[in-house]
Parts: sequence; structure tokens; C-alpha cells
Amino acid sequence: MNQGRTVFSQLLNFLPDREFRRCVARYGGDVRPRGFSCWDQYLSIAFAQLTYRDGLRDIEACLRSLGGKLYHMGFHGRVARSTLADANDAQDWRIYADFAQVLIAIARPLYASDPIGVDLDQSLYALDSTTIDLCLSLFPWAKFRQHKAAVKMHTLLDLHGNIPTFISITDGKVHDVNILDEILPEAGAIYVMDRGYIDFERLYGPPTASTPRDGGRRRDSACRNSRAP
Repeated sequence: MNQGRTVFSQLLNFLPDREFRRCVARYGGDVRPRGFSCWDQYLSIAFAQLTYRDGLRDIEACLRSLGGKLYHMGFHGRVARSTLADANDAQDWRIYADFAQVLIAIARPLYASDPIGVDLDQSLYALDSTTIDLCLSLFPWAKFRQHKAAVKMHTLLDLHGNIPTFISITDGKVHDVNILDEILPEAGAIYVMDRGYIDFERLYGPPTASTPRDGGRRRDSACRNSRAP
């Protein structure tokens, strides 16, 4: 019988828990203890992601089936569907957004030398969005069409390791090109995007030191690639 630590708890060793506590303190996450800390919530989210859980009920059923092993996995609070729902509603999402940036900063250098199929000295990014369909009766604030609700997730992916460096969730009606105003381009980097991001004023405005190189596909009357001066 295995008397060692669970694989999940071993994975937690790679997380900078001190940085997580700083993120929690920054936004007052555990100021009012409810028996279910921000760390418990994060572990639940991480477990759901790693084990492909489909919803709160699925997370609850799977974790509670582990019984006494939960403590050894790092959980200290009682895992229940209502508790998870309350935590998701009450806790500040910026805690986990800031911690995600900490993890991304750790992961990116580890994959900086990974081959990507082309020999480039510059950073290479891919920008795209996906529309996530929602039930209009449950999410009336996310009205997309007459009988449909949706939000849109915009993602900037570092192709060295396929690590997201920017994620923004907007109303489903927000056009892709508007997200360019929120991204701070990296000097000399190459950005790959589709025609939904074509806006010559944004992409080919007055050159600056931070103007990125663009791999967007333009119409036949224009050149296919453009580089910053």
C-alpha cells in the first residue's frame, strides 16, 4: 500500500505559496474567515482543471469521495457545492489573476528555448478569441443575440511553450479588434492574428520603439506581412 504523498500534493510543492499569500493579502481575501479559505478554493479549481470536472456538483462528488485524503492533499475546509459557489461569488477574482501572472513568469523562461518549428530570434505570439455560449435564462446580462447569451475570451499565446500571457473575457458582442487597445506590444516581437484584427490605424500607425511585427493576413491588394521600421 502506498504510504507516500498524493501526486496532487506533490504538484503543489512547485507553487510559490508565499506569493499566493501576498495576492490574498493584497485584496483582503481571507479577512472574513468562512471556514473555506482562498487556498481551499484555489485547490478546488486546480483539482477540477487537472481532472476535467464538469461543474460544482462534479467537483464536490469527486473530492468528497476521497474522504480523509483531502487533508493530505492540502485542503483544510469542508468541500461542498454551496461553499464553492459562495466562494466563487464572494472572493476577488484578482487574487487568482495576479497569482496566474506569477506562475506565467516562472513558466515562460523554462520554455524559452523550446523548438517551435521555425528558427526565430524574436518572441512569437498568437492572438485569437473564442465565443463561449451561455444559457440566456441563466445569464441574461450576457445577451449576445435575440435568443442566445455568450461571452468572448481573448487570448494572447506565447508559442514557446503555448503559455497564455494575456487573457480578457468580454461581452460576446465586443469585436476582436478592440482588444488590441488592451495589449502592450513587446518590442521586436512577432504577432500572428487573423483578419478579425485588421485595423490599419492600430497596426500600422506612426512607428514607435514598441511597434510589434505583425503576421496578420491582409487583403490581396496589400502585402501579406509587415515589419516594424
